[in-house]
Amino acid sequence: MSPYTISPDLNGEGLHIGIVRARFNEEIGLAELDACLGELEALGLDERDIMVVSVPGALELGLTLAQMAQTGEFDALIALGAVIRGETYHFEVVSNESASAMSQVALELGIPVINGVLTTEDEAQAHERAAGKGRDCAQAAVEMANLMVALEPEQSDEDDDEQD
Repeated sequence: MSPYTISPDLNGEGLHIGIVRARFNEEIGLAELDACLGELEALGLDERDIMVVSVPGALELGLTLAQMAQTGEFDALIALGAVIRGETYHFEVVSNESASAMSQVALELGIPVINGVLTTEDEAQAHERAAGKGRDCAQAAVEMANLMVALEPEQSDEDDDEQD
């Protein structure tokens, strides 16, 4: 059997990517952002096609991503930041609620939202993973943006006639 297979496409030329970075644990978020931007450039994105905004913390990511998605200007969105376990239940709340909000934006608004929020036991783990996570997010955003285009239904001449 030989099914039709869509291969991963990491060509970022012509794509528009939005990035929202949480400022809480800022040093880690900036390391993620630096690696993400470097990888987006390596994948062919023009810096003029990338918008970066920052928000106070991980819980503010969802609303900002939703607002950006509603503009229709982006092919994919990336959320960056770090939530580091503390001594209270707050870690679970922030981790779970921010991830849930990102998924909700993606599913309700039909745009890839890449979750680059690190959730770690300590600051050392977060520093160790930041650059790799930033690069991974860039690749996932480009691949998913291209996949969404590839999955769009083709319009036939009949569809064009119906729109007239």
